[in-house]
Amino acid sequence: MPSSLSAPGERLRALWRRLSGLPFGKTVFSLFVGRMAPYSGTLGARVQELEPGWCRVTLRDRRRVRNHLASVHAMALANLAEMASGLAVLVSLPPGVQGIVTGFSISYQKKARGLLTAECRVAGLEVTAEREYEAGVTVSDAQGDVVATATARWRLRPIPRR
Repeated sequence: MPSSLSAPGERLRALWRRLSGLPFGKTVFSLFVGRMAPYSGTLGARVQELEPGWCRVTLRDRRRVRNHLASVHAMALANLAEMASGLAVLVSLPPGVQGIVTGFSISYQKKARGLLTAECRVAGLEVTAEREYEAGVTVSDAQGDVVATATARWRLRPIPRR
């Protein structure tokens, strides 16, 4: 029997449905995601929208995520993009399918300042055998200018029976 950690999509979907409409529910959900993936939790990003096929995550510009040029650090942007990709892909996978990032690339268009939003849309995640999937992410600032684009390469596969 697969564990919920190897295929967390249904658990994430159920928790989002339960919490997202409550006061501070999106914050509580985001903290839960940070407990599931402790490294991502250090970023302090907040999930704003989540449904199969789409995720929107925001990051406040604050000192702890800045670089020496007083803009959001490149790796904070990469972490934000990977988080959006991970949530969009994982909540889209059917039960019994797992995924892991096997590659990641990011391009930076301009200095990132202010509230940042990462969005990822995915489709076609039918998985009957191991396969690769690329999920594109766009990171924009509060003015709607794209500050970075990223691609996360995922290896998707049915969970092996034990």
